[in-house]
Amino acid sequence: MKSNFDNHRIYSMSFASVYVLYIAKVEKKGHTKAEVDEVIRWLTGYTAKGL
Repeated sequence: MKSNFDNHRIYSMSFASVYVLYIAKVEKKGHTKAEVDEVIRWLTGYTAKGL
């Protein structure tokens, strides 16, 4: 039985490819890569070096 997660393209994408898309989107909205990194570190618990 397939779950709803199997149907979404985002779940089959690598983090690296999604990350680039996030950076492009936030820069268009006037934010920085550093802000995205800060949020990702907060959400995931990674350090700056680990990210």
